[in-house]
Order: sequence, then structure tokens, then C-alpha cells
Amino acid sequence: MHANVNPTTGRRRARTLVAVAAVAVLVGAGCRTPAADLDSPAKKDIAMQLVSSAENSTLDWRAQYGYIEDIGDGRGYTGGIIGFCSGTHDMLELVERYTAAAPGNPLAPYLPALRAVDGTDSHAGLGAGFVAAWRTAADDPAFRAAQDAERDRVYFGPAVGRAKADGLRALGQFIYYDAIVMHGPGDDPVSFGGIRATAMRTARTPAQGGSEVDYLDAFLDARVAAMRTEEAHSDTSRVDTAQRVFLGDGNLDLDPPLTWHVYGDRFTIPG
Repeated sequence: MHANVNPTTGRRRARTLVAVAAVAVLVGAGCRTPAADLDSPAKKDIAMQLVSSAENSTLDWRAQYGYIEDIGDGRGYTGGIIGFCSGTHDMLELVERYTAAAPGNPLAPYLPALRAVDGTDSHAGLGAGFVAAWRTAADDPAFRAAQDAERDRVYFGPAVGRAKADGLRALGQFIYYDAIVMHGPGDDPVSFGGIRATAMRTARTPAQGGSEVDYLDAFLDARVAAMRTEEAHSDTSRVDTAQRVFLGDGNLDLDPPLTWHVYGDRFTIPG
């Protein structure tokens, strides 16, 4: 050591150089900030756009609060940002939540009819008046908030939570979310739980020590098989030319830019 070097300062500088060198090694090895999960605001917005491209042929998911029609899938009316259905209980729960927050809203008079048709594809007591009331309600911030809250409670929250527990990153979290939106959260063979169980008989989840890519590939295989059991969902392009594209690119963090096709339409989310 030179006589004019302070021993304490010298030791601090040496530790600093070691730390800098360690960081350089980590960066060189590909260390990066952990990617965001699907429930981060930016990734959640991507998820909403992806679902809207398949459900409504547009990326403008916020314009879908007033969407409603019968698509002929045996679930009665399908409406709103996530496809709430009069025949599968979630539309009833949505209108009940809305009415609790805003009594006297345009949809409140239709609650008895919604309870009567729940579990069927019937329009009894609904019809044109109900459709018009839904579209009117879509201008009410309380109805929009109710749709957001029910989407998160029934679909988004459970899907992302289950995916995280299975060790999946943002793409896998979205794959679970899109499946639960279409197939529902049940455990029968063509619902989300059944699809997941089928996939787990073929491949282990990352949480079980398996390959994330292999497991997601098995899940998408099971998802496509479930879709093909229903004529209304027999077009599997939302899997084949969207989710499999991201998986094939190794984009497990679902980072933009993203380009995909659904039902022949091309969509892009820029980086």
C-alpha cells in the first residue's frame, strides 16, 4: 500500500470495485428486473385487449360495456366486457351487484326474469326491452364498475392466482384467464378445472418442477379439445394463431410488441 492512501478509503474502494464487478457479471449472464405479472396495470390492459380481439373483434375493450347479443351457444344473452351470460349465472350476479350499488337502475326490473332463465338459453321476460336497458345502463359509471368488479372476482383474480401458484408467468396467467372466461371455472372436463387436470396428466407445472413451455403446450392441447366439443367455439384460432404464437416465440412474459390473428383478423399491440 502506498503511504499516501487512506487504509479505510482503500478498503471501501476495493469493496465497491468488487460489487461493480459482480453486477457486471450478472448483467452479462442475462440478469434482468423480474417481469410484471398479469395483474400489473399494463399487463392487465394487454389481457383485456387480447380477450376483446377474440370476443368482439376489436382491441377497444372499454367500448364493450354495452355489448349484448345471443351468439347461439346455448348460454342465452352474452354481454359486457367479458361476456357475462344470462344462462350461466354470472349475468344475474352482475345485475344484482349493480342494483345493490344503484337501486332503480334500468336493469333492476329484469332481475326476476334473469333469475327465472338462469341455467337456460331462454329469453323469456327479457327480449328487446332488456337489450335496450343493458345498452342504456352501459353509460352509467356504476354499471361499468360492477362489470369490472365481477370480471375480477369471478374470472381474472382466480385465474391469475391459480397460475401464479402453478409457477406460471404472464403468458401462462393469460392462458388461464382466457380459458376461464370461455369455459367457466368449474371442474367438469370442458371447464377450466377439467382442462387443467387433463394438462397435468400430460405435463408437470413449473411449481411441480416441470417445463413451463411443455406444460402450457399440454394445457393448450386440452383447451383446444374442449373447444371442439362446442360448435360455437369450434374455431380455435384464439389459441392456434394467438396464444401458441406467443408460446412459440418464447414470450413467457407476454411482453409487447405482440402480433396475432383471430378469426382471420390481424391485431398488433406495439412495444
